[in-house]
Amino acid sequence: MAREAPRTLLSLSPAYQRGVRADDYEILVVDNGSREPMAPAAIDAAGPNVRVHSMDEAPPSPAAAVNRGLALARGTSVGVVVDGARIFTPGVVRHALLGLRLDDRPIVATLAWHLGAEHQSRSVARGYDQAVEDALLESISWPEDGYRLFEIAALAGSNAGGWFGPLAESCGLFMPKALFDELGGYDERFDLPGGGLLNLDTFVRACDLPATRLVVLLGEGSFHQLHGGSSSNSRIDRGPEFHDQYVRIRGKPFSIPTKDRTYLGTLPPAAARFV
Repeated sequence: MAREAPRTLLSLSPAYQRGVRADDYEILVVDNGSREPMAPAAIDAAGPNVRVHSMDEAPPSPAAAVNRGLALARGTSVGVVVDGARIFTPGVVRHALLGLRLDDRPIVATLAWHLGAEHQSRSVARGYDQAVEDALLESISWPEDGYRLFEIAALAGSNAGGWFGPLAESCGLFMPKALFDELGGYDERFDLPGGGLLNLDTFVRACDLPATRLVVLLGEGSFHQLHGGSSSNSRIDRGPEFHDQYVRIRGKPFSIPTKDRTYLGTLPPAAARFV
């Protein structure tokens, strides 16, 4: 994702994120078998708190790469972004750090959007492509004000009801490292390309951990870039295949967790239409 990953990295950098410094957090990039490694200039542009690790003989699922990242992370808490094609709003890191202080066993979750007028599995069929997406980002002068991403995006299917609707997963999930250890990390039996329901499974299992508090960041989120992904950008519905694997592994159908939430954050004017 030579086009998309540098934007993801920039959106997590201390130059873009507000109210944090480079020594408040580290950014760990795990390259899961890219044919072309990320350009050194893109890494340098993200600031001094970036480390890169490349996976040898990387499998098609990101599960092993995530677990490698969890093992390498030096912080007492960790945020996982499975997809390197996401652009974050500028308050994610600051509010995640605040959310992690609200409880002894916090789970901090962000919602997800797709760039464009609708979910990219539909918009691609209507002519949406990377050139259109580049023009959209240019139209809001990104990255000058990252909250304007809400102006050019649609809610992702996993949280189609917005902040107060059902939440099936989080594409920016933060927890104490001890809670990831309690989960046993990301389950590497989810070995389909892209991971299938790997990310949803992890969120469900996190919500099922005892005595945890789910903190949902209001007014923050991640925005998915078009990159030809195996699920979100595909015209082929792979949902049944993904769900069949989930049932084989978990022995039951997937269901969206119903867990009480604490909301933390602000509501930028551009995000108000999603409330």
